[in-house]
Amino acid sequence: MVDLNEKFVLGHLLVAPYRFGTRDEAEKPARASSPHRWLHLIPGGRRQQRRRDLEVEAKDSRASLLVEDEAPKRGAREHLTHWGRKRFLRVPERDSPSHSSPERGSDCSHNSSDHEEGFSADFSYGADDYDAEGHEEQKGPPEGSETMPYIDESPTMSPQLSARSQGGGDSISPTPPEGLAPGVEAGKGLEMRKLVLSGFLASEEIYINQLEALLLPMKPLKATATTSQPVLTIQQIETIFYKIQDIYEIHKEFYDNLCPKVQQWDSQVTMGHLFQKLASQLGVYKAFVDNYKVALETAEKCSQSNNQFQKISEELKVKGPKDSKDSHTSVTMEALLYKPIDRVTRSTLVLHDLLKHTPVDHPDYPLLQDALRISQNFLSSINEDIDPRRTAVTTPKGETRQLVKDGFLVEMSESSRKLRHVFLFTDVLLCAKLKKTSAGKHQQYDCKWYIPLADLVFPSPEESEPSPQVHLFPDHELEDMKMKISALKSEIQKEKANKGQSRAIERLKKKMFENEFLLLLNSPTIPFRIHNRNGKSYLFLLSSDYERSEWREAIQKLQKKDLQAFVLSSVELQVLTGSCFKLRTVHNIPVTSNKDDDESPGLYGFLHVIVHSAKGFKQSANLYCTLEVDSFGYFVSKAKTRVFRDTTEPKWDEEFEIELEGSQSLRILCYEKCYDKTKVNKDNNEIVDKIMGKGQIQLDPQTVETKNWHTDVIEMNGIKVEFSMKFTSRDMSLKRTPSKKQTGVFGVKISVVTKRERSKVPYIVRQCVEEVEKRGIEEVGIYRISGVATDIQALKAVFDANNKDILLMLSDMDINAIAGTLKLYFRELPEPLLTDRLYPAFMEGIALSDPAAKENCMMHLLRSLPDPNLITFLFLLEHLKRVAEKEPINKMSLHNLATVFGPTLLRPSEVESKAHLTSAADIWSHDVMAQVQVLLYYLQHPPISFAELKRNTLYFSTDV
Repeated sequence: MVDLNEKFVLGHLLVAPYRFGTRDEAEKPARASSPHRWLHLIPGGRRQQRRRDLEVEAKDSRASLLVEDEAPKRGAREHLTHWGRKRFLRVPERDSPSHSSPERGSDCSHNSSDHEEGFSADFSYGADDYDAEGHEEQKGPPEGSETMPYIDESPTMSPQLSARSQGGGDSISPTPPEGLAPGVEAGKGLEMRKLVLSGFLASEEIYINQLEALLLPMKPLKATATTSQPVLTIQQIETIFYKIQDIYEIHKEFYDNLCPKVQQWDSQVTMGHLFQKLASQLGVYKAFVDNYKVALETAEKCSQSNNQFQKISEELKVKGPKDSKDSHTSVTMEALLYKPIDRVTRSTLVLHDLLKHTPVDHPDYPLLQDALRISQNFLSSINEDIDPRRTAVTTPKGETRQLVKDGFLVEMSESSRKLRHVFLFTDVLLCAKLKKTSAGKHQQYDCKWYIPLADLVFPSPEESEPSPQVHLFPDHELEDMKMKISALKSEIQKEKANKGQSRAIERLKKKMFENEFLLLLNSPTIPFRIHNRNGKSYLFLLSSDYERSEWREAIQKLQKKDLQAFVLSSVELQVLTGSCFKLRTVHNIPVTSNKDDDESPGLYGFLHVIVHSAKGFKQSANLYCTLEVDSFGYFVSKAKTRVFRDTTEPKWDEEFEIELEGSQSLRILCYEKCYDKTKVNKDNNEIVDKIMGKGQIQLDPQTVETKNWHTDVIEMNGIKVEFSMKFTSRDMSLKRTPSKKQTGVFGVKISVVTKRERSKVPYIVRQCVEEVEKRGIEEVGIYRISGVATDIQALKAVFDANNKDILLMLSDMDINAIAGTLKLYFRELPEPLLTDRLYPAFMEGIALSDPAAKENCMMHLLRSLPDPNLITFLFLLEHLKRVAEKEPINKMSLHNLATVFGPTLLRPSEVESKAHLTSAADIWSHDVMAQVQVLLYYLQHPPISFAELKRNTLYFSTDV
């Protein structure tokens, strides 16, 4: 909600309530500074309306969302994360009680069924359309409901902190992150400049209309001020409308000069001088901000004492944008007086985006740099004191209860999974859900339970009770969801490219959200148990050990303070839960459906990571690292180094190839290995290892998409982990480069290898399969877990050289490296095992509906393969079936194996992929589902004999 006495996020600071006056005045009792202190003077019904007026923005803000929500792009997130970014949320209604009286201990609410849960999200198919199990709710937005801008004030890197940490001084560099502007392609950059400017111009028109609406009553009010019956005095008018006329004239001139430049766009257009001039006039805004509190108080007093002014201030008419269907919208004066405060932040964001897409040698570049510097300095000058009360609620005893962390977690409740919004305050952990609301009602949180931090304990593995039976979704069903999501994403992109109907796009988005929601709900498996020493235990399931560690550390840090146990009364609980809607920092369920269209889709392809070494350990330990990347809205562990025994400076130098599916971040966790068999976590029957440190970096495409390795260091709790990485996109991975050395086996046609070896199946395939079946068939995640890349390369070199020590080396090598070598062999064949020529026929054959026709077609296609390819394929097929027989132990089903091998054995040729694929996301999703289904068809088929296939003499064309 918009607190009218608070300083707003200007820049990307977590901003304090703005104190006008001296520091002593800032320390007065809360009542003296509260914008609601006059509400008790208003009758009940009017009081509620006044509250809403304070908290609700004008309807036209919704129209401006598309053009004004210019969030920083992913490439500059380290400087501009959540920088003054706005989100539109429903405002909680305050009068109706939302909670039953809590039981002593922790449970808050037992009278509302979990089957009625809903969750809010910015996206129109946000969580408020579904309960915690993904059931759709048949409800639309309340008729006539208003929306408000909410400034996301997550305490992320601010301009001041960013500049100081880098240079040690107080200056602020307006230059975007290194490499952004220099890397701008002239054509693309100038086109992006036009898009940014067009959006900003549209929002500028709305802003000018809002200023006009604010000025409209000023002239008649001044005219009556000199009569015998004035509505307001001259002094009151000047106070309320202070500097509005000046601000209007500045922006009208700016708009009039910028508009023709955007409308008559060409590559030579310059407009940096306009932004430089606009920035130089920010002193007017400083005067407005200094007067802001007094203006609001004066307007409120005048509204209370004069009915005529009250009517004027409650329904100011704002003209809609030129293309808007609504000619006018009604807005309160309080809402319009807030607009100038918000505008500076948005202008600064636009400057940053313009600079990002402006070539360094463009005449505008130094002018935009100067404008951004002035803007940032201005923001810093009025945000010197950071006050955390925008993320706090006051207890009945007058103490401040600060929100420290919040987020969505999956809770096991009554043997089923429920998506919860968990809030960690300075003295209490609260688990909540959004209540279902009827039309016209604002959304509210419903407390499920809470635990005072003084009573919260983490049970040790030996103390914890066995978990209730957790239903694990089969891996193949989760993979199916991912495939569906990717296919839907591809369909949406095609509809947009073809300018399809908005209804069709909305339907596809809704289906996509449904699948993403179910995936998010059913994929987490890592247990996170907390216990109330006076009551029951609660179990969350997380997808990332990093996330589990973050929650645990945040709670334990707060518990170091002198905390007292307490029980909240029903009123206290209602106030606390009611504050969650305003205070929350995580507004969206973390699914891609909730991303803005202009946000980075992430990276699709393969990330090669070498974990070199680590320093900073105070005593010797058995140490290893794991790597996590985000995929489909949550993080998953992708690789693990070997354990380096009894050392303070481990040197792993291990390389991993990690598949990325829309990934944007890489996490590295460093563990101390525990060999004590008594310390077993009963939740997942695995030994609990201690996290020594953890860190995360953004996968910036401009940094990783190079041919050379990029070396970096992650610092974590005094530990420094050195690593290198490089990225190969999906389209590059489709390229198969024949080996120049025809004496080897990698990159050499399979027919050449088998003829040279006088064998039916290549020696490398037979030996790797034999070793996996001998000692790896029960290995958890065999073929899915990445082997160490350096070991794989060593095996590749030995096989290529036909070294006599192959068998000895295989017997000593890690089994995941051997499995990885087999996958690499098939991936590096000059053409896929099932051939480029037959690829289109396989795709069409698997799509046939009639079982008999599909059977005939799929068998005929196998017969059409060259003999070496067919025999090798059948050999591999029987091996994978034997691996799947051990699924209860190795967790690798037929579907999992088809997912791993399908895209390797069956890929479109480079020519075909270029003809059909339009984006990185398409490359991942296009035909992948069909490739998996082809291999799965043969894996599920009764045993196929080479001799039987050759005896069968069905004749028909391979043109399906």
